[in-house]
Amino acid sequence: MTEDESENGDLTDLLSETRILLPGAQMLSAFLIILPFNGGFAQIDHTEKLLFLATFFFSLTSLVLLSAPAIQHRLLRPLKDRARFKHVATRQVVAGAFTLAIALVLGTELVISEVFGATVGLIMAALMASLILCAWWLLPLYLKRRF
Repeated sequence: MTEDESENGDLTDLLSETRILLPGAQMLSAFLIILPFNGGFAQIDHTEKLLFLATFFFSLTSLVLLSAPAIQHRLLRPLKDRARFKHVATRQVVAGAFTLAIALVLGTELVISEVFGATVGLIMAALMASLILCAWWLLPLYLKRRF
């Protein structure tokens, strides 16, 4: 396999990987968009509204960052510097995954605290943060060093 074919494969893999992350970010954003239009939303306190705002912002930010490489790839065709594009796109996808992780943790806290109280909400958000940290960040680092 030539270096150019390898670069094409890596780029194809990268764009395919964003297709895995995008539906989750889209679904979270969709649910968050409709939340303020529910009758009970007006009854949540100011702190919960700020938490909602942060969750919504990070969710939308993840959508922008995760979709950016596909849009940029289309607009920059034909690519003149595939390696540089892949480097920038990889950073955008990682940043998008990071903001999605924050949105998932904040969303966990928002929902669980509303249903079971603030203490349980914080505990579950911490567990979600730990799960994401281990599965998305630490395990790949471990595997990269091990193999």
